[in-house]
Amino acid sequence: MGRDHDHEPLFVSKEGKVRVAYKVFSATITVGICLILLYRIVKFPRDGEEGRSWAWIGMFMAELWFSFYWIITQSVRWNVLYSFPFKDRLSQRFTLSLSLSLRHYNINYQTRIICIYAVFIYYFIQINISSSRPLLFLTYDQDKLPDVDIFVCTADPVIEPPTMVINTILSAMSYNYPPEKLSVYLSDDGGSEFTFYALLEASNFSKYWIPFCKKFNIEQRNPEAYFAYVINDNADLSQELFDIKIIIDGKDNINAVDNEGCQLPTLVNITELIQLSMQIRVSSEISNGSIILKLDCDMYSNNADAISEALCFFMDEKRGHEFAFVQHPHSFYNITKNDLYSYYNHVIHKLELAGISGYDAALYSGTGCFHRRESLSGKKYSKDYGGDRDIETKKNDERSAYELEEASKILANCSYEKNTQWGKEMGLVYGCAAEDFVTSLTIQCRGWKSIYYNPERNAFLGVAPITLDIALVQQKRWAEGLFQIFFSKYCPFIYGHGKIKLGAQMGYCVFLLWAPMSLPTLYYVIVPPLCLLHGISLFPKVSSLWFIPFAYVFIAKNVYSFFEALSCGSTPKIWWNSQRMLLIKRTTTFFFAFINVIIKQLGLSETTFAITSKVVTEDVSKRYEREIMEFGSSSVMFTILGTLAMLNLFCLVGATLKMVLLDFGALENLISQVFLCGMMVLINLPVYEAMFFRKDNGCLPFSVMLKSIVLASLACLMMP
Repeated sequence: MGRDHDHEPLFVSKEGKVRVAYKVFSATITVGICLILLYRIVKFPRDGEEGRSWAWIGMFMAELWFSFYWIITQSVRWNVLYSFPFKDRLSQRFTLSLSLSLRHYNINYQTRIICIYAVFIYYFIQINISSSRPLLFLTYDQDKLPDVDIFVCTADPVIEPPTMVINTILSAMSYNYPPEKLSVYLSDDGGSEFTFYALLEASNFSKYWIPFCKKFNIEQRNPEAYFAYVINDNADLSQELFDIKIIIDGKDNINAVDNEGCQLPTLVNITELIQLSMQIRVSSEISNGSIILKLDCDMYSNNADAISEALCFFMDEKRGHEFAFVQHPHSFYNITKNDLYSYYNHVIHKLELAGISGYDAALYSGTGCFHRRESLSGKKYSKDYGGDRDIETKKNDERSAYELEEASKILANCSYEKNTQWGKEMGLVYGCAAEDFVTSLTIQCRGWKSIYYNPERNAFLGVAPITLDIALVQQKRWAEGLFQIFFSKYCPFIYGHGKIKLGAQMGYCVFLLWAPMSLPTLYYVIVPPLCLLHGISLFPKVSSLWFIPFAYVFIAKNVYSFFEALSCGSTPKIWWNSQRMLLIKRTTTFFFAFINVIIKQLGLSETTFAITSKVVTEDVSKRYEREIMEFGSSSVMFTILGTLAMLNLFCLVGATLKMVLLDFGALENLISQVFLCGMMVLINLPVYEAMFFRKDNGCLPFSVMLKSIVLASLACLMMP
């Protein structure tokens, strides 16, 4: 009985549906794209049409890049793989020690079963009387479970308030997992005394909060989220600043207990250093958990069984030893009903990331990720690795908290990494803003596999930006860091050649090439409208057979995109908002990311890191809840956005007047451009509203409106 349970898989992977049907559809789109490119070559303008020739060449180059990127994106749709853990089997695996031990007493099978059920009934009665711990903990053979270290990072107490950080800490301390196996580390790069003393208060509150959650089996273990409509508490904290400090020592059987006498997890505060590599070293001296969970300070735990589910992948008898990390999607709790700024990312989360996981190369994205410590410490994968049999538990370290703190300070020293492999082959790979992606690539190139897990209940929830300005700054940071990787030695096609699958290399580039997608998008948004205004046709007539591939590719891709989004959980309004935000990002933030990376490649600038603020005013929050786009600043990105919106409006109105008053027959040649220009105007309705009709503080400033109108007018006049 016991051995049968030991060999049951702890997770299962299933292929996505309609794979064959999608491949057929994909093939038809490929044929259409080839015909479009052929049209550009065959119908190249003759001599005497110099202006049209340059526009034609640009269209060909833009469409060629769109085609290349479309082919890249097919890699994450042809091999979609969904994984599902069996946490009940994990629990059963650690309850069998009782059954096996009874064999030594020559008790028959039926008697052993009766004894086991008697123990379960006894514990069940005790739980109902004392209401202390769920049955799951009483059935765990804890010596066989790995220690888990949780790293939470923060940098600035102003834009990342201590209350938000502490809520994440408390949610991480409250997992349905043996507390003596759990250690939580807060890394405060800002060294804030407010954050430190908020942590002290949280350590006291945890003595009440943790047993409360487990007694009533509370799913929502973030106090702020749970009491959102009940209390609103503020604390005034001020004291001296500490360095590395063990707040709760898990080995202290007297003080490290909650109000019901049960042990608390270890809690450690680390200031002034935020690098994952340092956290790995410091934690190895204090707790040395074989599994590490990395969280951002605004990404709190939303599933009390998340650790158990992750361990199903790591401790699976057949494949668990292959996995370096288990990555969860980035999910947010403050997204509006129709996802105003496109942060649900349904298609990315439920399709594209699962597609990359199909090549055993899930992407580490910085937070919400469970790591195997050995893979982060530079170890190469070996087939001889024994999986859960080789997962070591924490050794009995008799050193005091003070001795551990002193030993940890040496490992946290900035000079410790000098002339070592830390930051290259060990820990987080340094050198670009998207260090997490590079780290996952280097781990996979050492032979490890990784898995993406998107549970029905989100394991972690964060805070999404609620203003367009902050959202674009965040997207710019991501796009810039990712594109920087493409130009480095860590380009997947170079660094990963022969080490990871081609599909995985292409899957990485779906994200690494966000920034250069701005160039063909900008060309399509600017040149066809200007050519429309001046009567220059860039597409075939409706009556021409060449019109068919253009119409088919455009309609088929958009219809498929619509139904793909719906199948992943979106609504029509969410899909439309995502199309708007995709256009906004490609024409503004991705463009600036592209320019910045090119400048850095020329050695004219250095990489900078911008933290997005999590603090907003009440009126901004109210507009966000009403799903009104928040502009409110004179950002150069808003000037570009306004200029493009006005350019398409001017061109559509001007061309329509010309055709109505002068030559209505020209519509047949220009219908495609009229349609594209009209779609741009429709997408930009919130921009026009913010420029001309809104009077609140979130509207576009008059200076932005004026510059946009002037620049758009000049572009219309300068076009030959």
